Amino acid sequence: MADLLYRWPVAAKVGNRIPKEKFYENGHVTHAVREKFVTEVQRITWAYKLAEVTINLAGSTAVPEVQVFQIDAKLDDVSEPVLTAIDKAIPFPVVFEITRGDGANRSVCMVAAHKQLGVGAPQLSAYYSTGWQPVDTERKPVPTAITLSSLYTALLGPLIPVPLRAGEELSALAARLQTVRKLEREITALERKLRTEPQINRKVELRRTIKTKQSELEQQR
Repeated sequence: MADLLYRWPVAAKVGNRIPKEKFYENGHVTHAVREKFVTEVQRITWAYKLAEVTINLAGSTAVPEVQVFQIDAKLDDVSEPVLTAIDKAIPFPVVFEITRGDGANRSVCMVAAHKQLGVGAPQLSAYYSTGWQPVDTERKPVPTAITLSSLYTALLGPLIPVPLRAGEELSALAARLQTVRKLEREITALERKLRTEPQINRKVELRRTIKTKQSELEQQR
């Protein structure tokens, strides 16, 4: 899990507070998710707009802009259903910074899902995050990039727990991570079966299957 925070460009600063109710109006937010907004979220701020007009990087159909939203949490974290509701209401990729605690105990983490834009609703991957860090942690400059698309890839790459391969698109990386998690679950289940299997021939077969799955897992990593 990466431990980093970015020093967002001053030229991209927005700083507008957005009422939670705005996200109820956009899309179908269930009563249960509204309750999560009420209990988990203190404040939502549209903090930065990374776009051609603010940081002079050309956008694309896939990444027209990247928005940075800061969320002050009432509790120890903000749950994925809340992040998803916000993400689906915003027609651009979003990077979240979630802040929790008070005074000297305040900490922050960065969270994002890879968002694919296209016809219909945006497609979201799983959410990836940094660890929790003190709010006064030294921030790093945003990665050097020549387009908003390459910047988005560079921002999300360190959050995803498998390394980005040379020339690999984020969509391919997100798909590869899904495969990694699926194989890990399958190996865990097979190892559990192996421990309780009484028949020798079946144990041999299970070990062979586990070895094959482990080889597939190494190739995906």
